[in-house]
Amino acid sequence: MTRSSAVPAVPAVPASTGRGVRAARAVLLVVGVALIGVGGWVLTDTVSPTRYGGLLVWLIGAVLAHDAVIAPVVAGVALLVGRTGRRVRPAVIAIVQVGVVVGVVLSLIVVPEIVAKARGPKNDTVLPFDYGARLGVAWLVVAALTALAVAGWVVLARRREARRSA
Repeated sequence: MTRSSAVPAVPAVPASTGRGVRAARAVLLVVGVALIGVGGWVLTDTVSPTRYGGLLVWLIGAVLAHDAVIAPVVAGVALLVGRTGRRVRPAVIAIVQVGVVVGVVLSLIVVPEIVAKARGPKNDTVLPFDYGARLGVAWLVVAALTALAVAGWVVLARRREARRSA
């Protein structure tokens, strides 16, 4: 392989970090450990030990939902937007990703209700609405708000560029 077709070299990261970075990391570490301790204390103080299994299942489900649904969808959106052939600014990608995350989280919350309604609730007043239609409307609202946010950001960016060039 010739030098011109090789991947450009990435600048080396300095081996040592500044005193401020080390201090910030130490503070974050202490705060994180303290919050874990508070969470453990609240767990043992307020949750019955017979409910730990259900809590563990919920926590594992949250990790799986993030790793199997949310993260791949957000990464896929970034790849699709990046492959449009046009240069897309990182802020636009971030706005679209936020919209996708909001929609996916709404879906993760509502899909169990849709499934429960399809099975037929024991009490008709527990799940009285058409959750599928409401989820569709929620996605449309999220898409519209995301499009408005992207359009607003593009307008503001163009105005900033026009001011700089003037």
